Amino acid sequence: VFAQLHWSAGTATKVIAFLIVTVLIVGSAALGFDTIMRLQTVITWVTGVLTVVYLILVAGKIHWATVSAIPSGSAQQVLGVTVLVATGFGLGWVNVGADYSRYLPRRSSGAGVVWWTTFGASIAPLFLLTFGLLLAGSSKNLLTAINTDPIGALSTILPTWYLVPFVIVAVLGLVGGAVLDIYSSGLTLLAAGLRVPRWSAALIDGALMIAGTIYVVFFSSNFIGPFEGFLITLGVPISAWCGIMLADILLRRSAYSDADLFSSSGRYGSIRWVPAILLVASTVIGWGLVTNSYASWLSWQGYLLGPFGLGGKTGTWAFANLGVIVALVIAFAGWLAFGRAAIRRQEAAPAAAETVAAG
Repeated sequence: VFAQLHWSAGTATKVIAFLIVTVLIVGSAALGFDTIMRLQTVITWVTGVLTVVYLILVAGKIHWATVSAIPSGSAQQVLGVTVLVATGFGLGWVNVGADYSRYLPRRSSGAGVVWWTTFGASIAPLFLLTFGLLLAGSSKNLLTAINTDPIGALSTILPTWYLVPFVIVAVLGLVGGAVLDIYSSGLTLLAAGLRVPRWSAALIDGALMIAGTIYVVFFSSNFIGPFEGFLITLGVPISAWCGIMLADILLRRSAYSDADLFSSSGRYGSIRWVPAILLVASTVIGWGLVTNSYASWLSWQGYLLGPFGLGGKTGTWAFANLGVIVALVIAFAGWLAFGRAAIRRQEAAPAAAETVAAG
């Protein structure tokens, strides 16, 4: 954007922008939930209005005849893209829902929480993804540019006077998502046993985010490669974890004991070996059924595509991202089959930790 405005757009500008965005994200996440909610309210209104204006300004760039002439994708390609989208917009968040639902009153409707979360998280991506696909399909130049710099590419079709508002939309939109990521990942560190204040955990995760961003901005040849590699590689174990949790919730007849979850001597123990083994096994199988074409450092994946008769790493199933789905199904079915007896024993055990906590 700065280049199009004929302003300084070199490394120094990137560094300054990087520092500003980093302070906004990590600082807000470290300050906590109240700050995040206030920030998100502002971000939602500002980016919502400016995004609608953007859509109006570039709507004329969509050429239906050009889009219609694009050959249809294969079933494997459609499946691969669907899994990628599901990982980015759904599975990528499944393990952090409790970070925010815990602020709701206990009387809140479970069905309402599921419905409004699903609706709110889906409505914008449905419109934006569809619109983005139509734009990319209307211009080969735009599609090529998106592979290297998706945000910058979208600015090339704008009138000059709207470039600065576009920067505001792009930055605030990314800040809004990243703040939630850093806050949640900080809580995950605490849940894993790291004994530091919550804000310190957010700063630790912020440091990891900074390292990854430096690589993508200053060293990577494109954005899509590391992004897809990150989503697909982490999507497999997250899917396996999700499958186990879904099965566990389905099998239970009573609510979890909050206090026992925080005590290794409670009814749940410290490590549940069967689901842990299921998680590892599902991940190993899942990684064997996915590939990453852009990220050479992930070329080891896909090792089961050949033995399973799916055409190997260059076959038609290579980019269907089957491993994400397979990991979820194996983990879900495995714990559904082997977890019933263990869960019944847990539910029959006395809630000793709750008694201690209450006292």
